[in-house]
Order: sequence, then structure tokens, then C-alpha cells
Amino acid sequence: MKKLLLVLMVVAMASFLLVGCLPGTTTPTTPTEPTEPTTPEICPTVAVTSQVAVGGKTYIKGGTQTITVTFAVPTEPVSVYVGGGLKTTTLPGEEVVMYTTDKKVYTGTYKFGTDNKCGEAYIYVETCETCAYCKYPYKVDSLKPADQIDVTAKGCTCVGCNVYFKTHTSTDACAGTTSCCGDACSGVASWSISIYNKSPFDTCCSLECATPIETCSGTACPVDCTTACLTVGTQYYVIISLVDNVGNEQKYYALLKVTSQGEVGKACTIELIPQTTMVSGLTCPAWTDKDTATSIGTCYK
Repeated sequence: MKKLLLVLMVVAMASFLLVGCLPGTTTPTTPTEPTEPTTPEICPTVAVTSQVAVGGKTYIKGGTQTITVTFAVPTEPVSVYVGGGLKTTTLPGEEVVMYTTDKKVYTGTYKFGTDNKCGEAYIYVETCETCAYCKYPYKVDSLKPADQIDVTAKGCTCVGCNVYFKTHTSTDACAGTTSCCGDACSGVASWSISIYNKSPFDTCCSLECATPIETCSGTACPVDCTTACLTVGTQYYVIISLVDNVGNEQKYYALLKVTSQGEVGKACTIELIPQTTMVSGLTCPAWTDKDTATSIGTCYK
């Protein structure tokens, strides 16, 4: 009997040893791999008030813009430059005066050249944490979009004539069909045509109180607009606007009058007078030009 009890005790102790349950023992744990501390990004984010991304490139409107530089953590000192060359022994461009209240967000203003002609350049940010400048490529767009818009008219099913505004196209044996609507930098974002039956501008060249009788709009070239029936003999005032992706706007003005009624679907005669003379010191037309034409505006190329 004693031998049996002794055997049972040996078996029990062996079981405790296998499962690590003997007094004073602990179950071993697998060591974990040490984690690397998270390092904040050294280069900040940079934004300019007018910037827009088109085709993987950043475009900035020519003129005075606000540059905002944002760091993940408080950083100083910070220097910001606008220029076009790579870093050399001299500073890469003109330094921008930057202001901050928390050492994380810095803002400053800079006048981007209006004669850049869609050239490429860099915004540089330098801090004590970087061994080289942080560089941000951009293109300055100071060019307005343009279009040559042909104007024709045909008789309505009702009294009057439909007027058609269409981008002029030309065909070449080698180049194929070419459109006059376009923008040489960031691209056309929108166009609109507004027609009024009286002069829409007040003495301050404002359109605030004017309501067009007819409008058309689009978000890309070409311009293609057909009006409702316009009355024969009525003087109309036409304002055409083209805007590119950074906000440069081109405006065309014209006087339009349908001078004779055509049969339904047949040509009406019109008098179209583009306006280029502005009110002295202001930016609206004087409506004094007298030369007739068949189109408004000019090709962008």
C-alpha cells in the first residue's frame, strides 16, 4: 500500500512539473520584438490658395497668393523660398516672410510672376531637421483661355431666329481638324454665354441687377450653344466667359441683332459687332464699336 501511495505521489509531482504549476514557478512567455518609435515626417505639407492638380501637376494662378506650410510637430526655424533652380551654394530663390502662432502652421504671401508663361519651378522649405531642401514643384498659370466663336442664325418654328454659338474649327490635310477653343496651361474649366435685351452694366460696371434672357454654359471645350427664338430687330448684348482651372477668366462682349427673318431651318441675317473698347477706367464695354464680324474672340493658338 505504501509503495502504491509513493508511486501516485511521484506521478502527481511529475504532472505539476510538466504544466508549470509547482509553487514558485511561472509559465515562460515568448519575448516580443521591440517596436521602432514613430518618427514624424520631416517634410511638411505645402498648399497655395489657388493651386489645383491637373494631370498630376500642381498649377498656381499668377499674382499674389498665400502659401501655407504645415508640420506634423512644432518646428523652427523654418525658411521658405520660391524659385526655379535646384539647390546650389546660393539660396534657391526669393525668400518668403512666414508667420506662425504655434510653430506648426506657417503662412506667408508671395506674388507669382504673371510673365511665367506656364513655366515650371519649385517652392523650397528648409528646416534644421533636413539635410536638403524639401521641394514642391509647381507651374504658374497667368494665361487666359481663348476661343473664336462663330455666330449664325436660322429661322425658328415660332417667330424669330435661333442663334448658334459654336467654336470655330479648321481642317488641314496634315494636322486634321483643329479647334480654336483652349488654354495653353492648366486647361479650360468652364464657359458661359449670357444674352441681355438691354445694356446689363450699371454705372459701376456691375452686373448685380441684370438678368439675362438667355444663358448657355459648359465645362469643357468646344463652345456649343443654341438660343431660343430671338426677336428680329431687337438689340441684344452678349457676354461670353471662359475660365481656366486656376481661375483666369477671358471675357468677350458683342452687340447682336437679328436683322431679317428666315424660313424655318433656313439662314437668318444677323448683325454681330464685337466690343473691345472699355469704359474709361473700368472693365466693361462702352458698346461703341461699330465693325461687324461673323465671330467673337480669337483662337487660343
